[in-house]
Amino acid sequence: MKKIFDALFVRKKHICPWWLCFTFDNYFRTLIHDPDKILRPYVRENDTVLDIGPGMGYFTIPLARMVGANGKVIAADIQKEMLDALHRRAQKAGVDKRILLHLSTPQSLGINEIIDFALAFWMIHEVPDSRDLLEEIHSILRPGGLFLMTEPSLHVSKAMYMESMRMAEKAGFTIKEGLKISLSRSALFIKNS
Repeated sequence: MKKIFDALFVRKKHICPWWLCFTFDNYFRTLIHDPDKILRPYVRENDTVLDIGPGMGYFTIPLARMVGANGKVIAADIQKEMLDALHRRAQKAGVDKRILLHLSTPQSLGINEIIDFALAFWMIHEVPDSRDLLEEIHSILRPGGLFLMTEPSLHVSKAMYMESMRMAEKAGFTIKEGLKISLSRSALFIKNS
């Protein structure tokens, strides 16, 4: 029975459908994941930030406020419907000019800009080849840039998360600190060179 469970739920890579994001991209989520408390220590005005798998903008819109009028947030997703929903929310929030919507492919982010901060919140486990993704993030992050990787503790085991951390280190990242984020396994990485 355990083998069947593992095959169906633990090892299976999946993509969160765009229509499901309404269940966790909402006001009540701020009670457990306050974007300002989680991200403000790492994001400055004028930064270029990459939000990978942004959903409908739960972190993207607050990030756009943090980077200010001269900063930029690149929201990279493989689902056009997700980016469309994010765009509508960003327009309502008045920050759409600071957000660059980027349709990636399952094989590559396809971003060529140098970024100051990258966020992968509850999405690394959905990527078919997370090693390649982590190497790609490392390649576009400026030296001294930060990368926050957070995974849901409810369905990403500690062993799976530790494997992701090892892959991040192999990609060239150094662990700066472990973070306590509700319902999550989290670490902040730095690119040394």
